[in-house]
Amino acid sequence: MDLDQLDLNPRITAAIKKGRLKSVKEVLCYSGPDLQRLTSLPTHDVHYLLKVASRHLQGGRVLTALQLFQQREGFPEQHRRLSLGCPVLDQFLGGGLPLEGITDLAGRSSAGKTQLALQLCLTVQFPRQYGGLEAGAVYICTEDVFPSKRLWQLIEHQQQLRTDVPGEVVQKIKFSNHIFVEHAADVDALLECVRRRVPILLSRGMARLVVVDSVAAPFRCEYDAQALATRAKRLQSLGAALRGLSSTFRSPVLCINQVTEMAEESTPRPLGAWDEHLSPALGITWANELLMRLKVDRVHEAAAAAGGLPRSPARTLQVLFAPHLPLSSCCYTVGGEGIRGVPGTESC
Repeated sequence: MDLDQLDLNPRITAAIKKGRLKSVKEVLCYSGPDLQRLTSLPTHDVHYLLKVASRHLQGGRVLTALQLFQQREGFPEQHRRLSLGCPVLDQFLGGGLPLEGITDLAGRSSAGKTQLALQLCLTVQFPRQYGGLEAGAVYICTEDVFPSKRLWQLIEHQQQLRTDVPGEVVQKIKFSNHIFVEHAADVDALLECVRRRVPILLSRGMARLVVVDSVAAPFRCEYDAQALATRAKRLQSLGAALRGLSSTFRSPVLCINQVTEMAEESTPRPLGAWDEHLSPALGITWANELLMRLKVDRVHEAAAAAGGLPRSPARTLQVLFAPHLPLSSCCYTVGGEGIRGVPGTESC
């Protein structure tokens, strides 16, 4: 009986037992007035009892944030991430994509945004010990048709990319059967899909990843400068719906975003340098809905040659903001088998 472990006056302990309370947790289930009626103790004794019982369950010491982080192995679900399918990129992003919250991936055309999204649609289907979530993905297209040809190419090369996974495990996964494709031509269709159809797949455990490609397209087409307030409200509605899905079903949400080019760029940038000429679309309204924002860009040929990168076109993946990561960058390449990070190119 854990009540005997409390540092209480014997008179209070006897009153508790007389009130037929058998454990500390049972004591804390009652309010102060209810405890007074059960034990016939005065108000100050009841307050003291609740204080001592709370301290007993809490433990004898206060933990700092650093101590909680160091003990993260004891809370695997809280620190689980969705792997990107590449150990270099996983290490760069602290394990992969967080399971709760919206990740925004912004970048110019041909920077590799869709390639990364497709790779995640395959990675999510792997067993948990290999960085997956053992479920499918919902892929919502808003501007182009779904890139099925490229998806099949990635599926055929999974064993080359995922050398950390036994071949028999890869062969057992029917990747194409667990990617659910939706097309939304406008904002209303996008909201309808997110609010009604996607929750069905998530609630049944058929999917654990939501991809929107791209989030900017319908909002850029439908709203002009005179309707910014209306656009902001619809963006907030979309963000709230996606965050709700992610939180309820512990499913990562990846939104591919476009960029606005502020001016022409004349000189090559060093590897990992910030491109001040590019700004993610949809402004501060959308940024406030995000947990993490990433940006991808192509590396200039001169910078790639100076950095000793492979001949295949190199790109940079940059962390613009995240609660658990510093501002940093890493190079990667896109090949027939998928996206691979370039070791040794991480920089802060």
